[in-house]
Amino acid sequence: MYFLGIDTSNYTTSAAVLDNRGQLVWEKRRLLDVPAGKRGLRQAEAFFQHVRHFPEIFQLPEDIAGQLTAVAVSTRPRDAEGSYMPVFTAGTSFARVVARSLTIPCLECSHQQNHLAAGLWSAGWWPREPFLALHLSGGTSEVLAVEWDEPPRIKVLGETRDINAGQFIDGVGVALGLPFPAGPSLEELAQGAAGSVRLPSPVRGMEMSFSGPLSAALRLVGEADPRELARGVEDCIAKAVEKVLLAAGQATGCRDVLLVGGVTANARIRQRLRLRLEHKAVGFSLHFASPQAARDGAIGCAVLAWRKYGTSKTNAGKK
Repeated sequence: MYFLGIDTSNYTTSAAVLDNRGQLVWEKRRLLDVPAGKRGLRQAEAFFQHVRHFPEIFQLPEDIAGQLTAVAVSTRPRDAEGSYMPVFTAGTSFARVVARSLTIPCLECSHQQNHLAAGLWSAGWWPREPFLALHLSGGTSEVLAVEWDEPPRIKVLGETRDINAGQFIDGVGVALGLPFPAGPSLEELAQGAAGSVRLPSPVRGMEMSFSGPLSAALRLVGEADPRELARGVEDCIAKAVEKVLLAAGQATGCRDVLLVGGVTANARIRQRLRLRLEHKAVGFSLHFASPQAARDGAIGCAVLAWRKYGTSKTNAGKK
């Protein structure tokens, strides 16, 4: 028995397969092509690239293709009325064709559910009690209250008031000449920095704001050492997240937090949050998605199919 996941996010075409033990046995993903100096694509351009990429990435081994039990696909950004992005229709159409051709179930989920499921799977953590989650990426910056059921119940406690954390990183990264998406390159650039650049991290309750920090950072391009500016961006995001999680913990009483999304793959941000939030005086327990599972991909969709249709529901995961 194998469980196929498909996800067509704003900048990644991806597919993944789990076996009946919940182990990842096959995965492929490809970033969309963004011209140098650009900070994104129009939805129509992204949709076209997803359609063009599918024949390239969807080359399942014969032994897996012949034993697919179910497919799951992300059809929308999040579980909210009116949540829609055209890029997800590319994956949805492909998943429905696969399911109907093989006469297997097709489970539809949100991109956010996909991220949360991938994070829980990679952490090997399946909580029965409500928990907090932080979803931090180029398209989302939200702190959530989650009850992991079928289907999961997700409530937004706070979000960005303007741009997302990933957009902040990409804006500075592209200005520094880094490729888009800029997250991995900015993290590499910041290696060895002393931390001399400090940027504001405005937070109001459980709401973040990154437009001010972006403007402040862009004013330093050409003046500050690029390594220090990159480190300043990382530390700014870590400080904002720390403030938001402290507020969310106080409001809910929850101390278990799952952190997902491409921005949370940054090692510096992880290190600072563990240092600031996991000591005894604060008492948080942070559960990070692995870097592989944190970034956009289809692992979480495959996990959701496995959890719903599998016959051996263990807490298996691969970190």
